[in-house]
Amino acid sequence: MPDPESVVLQLRAAGCVFAEEEAQLLVEAAATADELNAMVKRRVDGLPLEHVLGWAEFAGRRFVVEPGVFVPRHRTELLARLATGFARPGAVVVDLCCGSGALGAVVAAAVPVELHATDIEPAAVRCARRNVAGHVYQGDLYAPLPSELRGRVEVLISNVPYVPTGEIALLPPEAREHEPRVALDGGGDGLDVLRRVVTQAPGWLAPGGHVLFETSEAQAARAVADVERAGLSARVEESEELGATVVVGRRVNPLLHKE
Repeated sequence: MPDPESVVLQLRAAGCVFAEEEAQLLVEAAATADELNAMVKRRVDGLPLEHVLGWAEFAGRRFVVEPGVFVPRHRTELLARLATGFARPGAVVVDLCCGSGALGAVVAAAVPVELHATDIEPAAVRCARRNVAGHVYQGDLYAPLPSELRGRVEVLISNVPYVPTGEIALLPPEAREHEPRVALDGGGDGLDVLRRVVTQAPGWLAPGGHVLFETSEAQAARAVADVERAGLSARVEESEELGATVVVGRRVNPLLHKE
């Protein structure tokens, strides 16, 4: 096998900030010297480490990812934590724009729920079906969900794309060149997909049900306004440690909020 230090030097020369940690993971993953050399070359050529390894770590677990699939970010662990807190045993949980399925899978691992997940990208759906112990559908947002879920969803997770179109070019090459644009591009102000989600959310949520999504700190106020415009209550949750901002919407239970 190649000297691990030589792997570190190659990765460092390619601009990998965490060259030592990445080298260790690559060395551990490779079965032969030829396989290690091939993996290092793919990483040096700019392929995300997770795509090279075939898995991503999220919330302390490993999830299968393939080239062309959005890699779950550690900041999204706040979204997973909040969604898990709202889930109860037997609840219907829906994960829209599920990508690898990591978010919904973390919730379902913590609480025994009825999980349904959707994504428009075929590669993401393939990965999610390997990662998720639940129902995974291919299609646009709510479109592929069974109609009998309407009015029964207690937790609606939607890690929608929220990068404004004009800022896609500013993303790291690993993201803009190797992850699907549909998983990144949120339209002019980054909130186009979000608006589609929250506009339809009241028809799917059970009374008292929650819809949660990640956004940037700068977008949070506009996102809250969009949620409230859809007839839901809204609040913002933040984690300085993770650098994460999550907007939480709730369908008010009319039986508990009579005039």
